[in-house]
Amino acid sequence: MKFILVTLTSLLLIPFIPSVVSTVQDTSSISQSQSLSYGNTIVSRPLGTFELGFFNLGNPNKIYLGIWYKNIPIQNVVWIANGANPINESSAILKLNSSGNLVISHNNIDVWYTSSANDAQNPVAVLLDSGNLVIRDQSAANTEEYLWQSFDYPSNTMVAGMKIGWDIKRNFSIRIVSWKSYDDPTPGDLSWGIKLYPYPDTYIMKGTKKFCRTGPWNGLRFSGRPNLRPNKVYNYEFVSNKEEVYYTWTLVNTSLTTIVVLNQTSEERPRYVWLEDTKSWSPYLTIPAELCDHYGVCGANAYCAPSASPMCECLKGFEPKSRENWSTTDWSQGCVLKHALNCKNDGFVPVEGLKVPDTEHTSVDQSIDLAQCRSKCLNDCSCMAYTNYNISGSGSGCVMWFGDLIDIIQYSNATYGQALYIRLPKSELGNCFVNFSSYTFSCFSNHSFSLVFRN
Repeated sequence: MKFILVTLTSLLLIPFIPSVVSTVQDTSSISQSQSLSYGNTIVSRPLGTFELGFFNLGNPNKIYLGIWYKNIPIQNVVWIANGANPINESSAILKLNSSGNLVISHNNIDVWYTSSANDAQNPVAVLLDSGNLVIRDQSAANTEEYLWQSFDYPSNTMVAGMKIGWDIKRNFSIRIVSWKSYDDPTPGDLSWGIKLYPYPDTYIMKGTKKFCRTGPWNGLRFSGRPNLRPNKVYNYEFVSNKEEVYYTWTLVNTSLTTIVVLNQTSEERPRYVWLEDTKSWSPYLTIPAELCDHYGVCGANAYCAPSASPMCECLKGFEPKSRENWSTTDWSQGCVLKHALNCKNDGFVPVEGLKVPDTEHTSVDQSIDLAQCRSKCLNDCSCMAYTNYNISGSGSGCVMWFGDLIDIIQYSNATYGQALYIRLPKSELGNCFVNFSSYTFSCFSNHSFSLVFRN
């Protein structure tokens, strides 16, 4: 992983400090007998990393409740409660009501409130050193059982320990959402989250359209993030089970500060590291990093090669749907099969080093191996491709694709991606040698492939 030490310009990250008065409440929590007004803040314990209070972003007539890094002077806001509904005067108050919910009000009008459905005997709101604002019941035996938490409702920033994904039990999605601009925290139209397809996939969405796809988790990393490897900055984790599907990361060195920000203006999702010596944020990784990262840039049944010119090519056995448009670098119509599949005599060509296609139309069977997966795909005439669900170790599980194969990248280094076995008619399989005992065909042309088809 390449660490980029480039100081940010004001075009990338506008410096600002939330306009607040110094802390007067020496506490990290709010009970039912307390309230928080403009000019007062609470600070997380024991490290004092984060601060919660009312502030403005330069316009005193637009006041927000938020959380920011206490000791970082620029771009330090990580969460805002009422981004879409600012308060136009400083009479705002935050309190914990009788049902155990936080409420922002001014002039006896409720502006924002949490939505915990669980009543608590002795509720308290606490700002944790992770930057998570939580409501918990002080009478409960488990103090890490939260009635509500701000980590479930992110703003435009992801900090260590936060999750993006799904709480399946609650049918609840956790996404990062951009601000409209650096000084307007109204939610923008960019969001970053996970879609619960059979093979869960990770996207930056622009409104309802897919803008950038980092690919499914393949056991080692996201399929479309070859540079997501063990590093000295953060550890990453992907969890997928019957109760939840999520991605999270934690810091390797807890003295470091790093954040991921979804930026509406630049339409990027950069990761920044705070450099204490220079008092600046430095970009570590940015998505999308290149044109091939933009969703479906080459159309269906084609792949994007970042180092090639032109960058779009049809998959083997496919040809441009419109040769005229293709020749003018209009790849939007993608590619179609040169010859029709007939099911009985089809085979598979492996293509190495890929970001696998969009997983919306897939099926998954984690109980079978790759050979069984091949057989299962071969016996389903609508199956267009297959690969391992998990590529760690010797590989395991089965994913099958149906319909067009969309948003594929081929990396120059095959070890960065993974193999995909694509269905083709017998006429596209080349000169093959058949091994009747294993039904394996070795094909020799400019490349060597292992293929299988049914008689």
